Amino acid sequence: MTNISDIARIAGVSVSTVSRVLNNHKYVSEDKRKIVQKVIKEMNYTPNKNAVDLIRGETKMIGVIIPYNNNQAFDQMLHGVINKSVEKDYSITVLATKYSKEKELEYLSMLKNKWLDGIIITSRANSWETIIPYTEYGSIVSCEYTTHSEIGCAYIDRFSSYVDAFQYLKDKGHEKVAFTTARGTESISTEQTIAAYKRVFGGLPDEYYLPNCFRFEDGYYAGEQLFGRAVKTKPTAIYANGDEVAGGIYKYARSKNMNIPNDLAILGQENQPIGVALDLSSVDHQLIKVGEQAFELTVQKSRRNIEIPYKIIERSSI
Repeated sequence: MTNISDIARIAGVSVSTVSRVLNNHKYVSEDKRKIVQKVIKEMNYTPNKNAVDLIRGETKMIGVIIPYNNNQAFDQMLHGVINKSVEKDYSITVLATKYSKEKELEYLSMLKNKWLDGIIITSRANSWETIIPYTEYGSIVSCEYTTHSEIGCAYIDRFSSYVDAFQYLKDKGHEKVAFTTARGTESISTEQTIAAYKRVFGGLPDEYYLPNCFRFEDGYYAGEQLFGRAVKTKPTAIYANGDEVAGGIYKYARSKNMNIPNDLAILGQENQPIGVALDLSSVDHQLIKVGEQAFELTVQKSRRNIEIPYKIIERSSI
């Protein structure tokens, strides 16, 4: 089997010259480049990627840890990462965890084994204290805010966005506001949402908080729970943790001939296509930009903290 030394011997050049040609290094004369490329073609030589990566000192591969796919928030961040990876000629590996701590650690070990140049964490299962030792082996960037100096982050001020969302509904005259979340109180995002609600409204009736909402069907079920059961006081507004969930709530409300926004105001999140189609107001965290910036920080091996601004998009659902 032909190897890089054979190519160098036949072409009459050094192994390092062949390596530079394989890596498209600019410091090779055009004559030598053409000779090496001609021999490579004649010998039908395919370079061993691991060997090339070892010579180059990088894999041009970035891993993206996500808890699960088919979720618009994580899909948007991943979309942003891929946007920039194409521009910079990097490959992206999606590392799904379902919030398994063990699986997450397996993926982080890929840095130690030099299979990846860096890892972007969209949402994590392990503590930062567990994750930080892996920064010795490559760049790790978070899509949530962290004060740890070893970790760069591209993030939104989620707590402030939740406060602004609830205050927006209150300013529109709503005091009976329900909300949905993805995970329960083990999630930092959920804890922040609950804290923001209490800051704006002073307290939280148990029946106004519905966790485990991820998709359209969950939103429809949330509507059933809020209006089809013995809730003492029906909400006049709902803040959904995604426009797909908001779309499900909208579908339920319309099935009961409720008028939007007179009978029920709906505020979604992430400015997704279904929200645009249904004309739902939405809190846009600009997650595509978060993903793009996270990629830039990763390839730059930067530990900076970059805040991405959010905005509330007003439409006819409120």
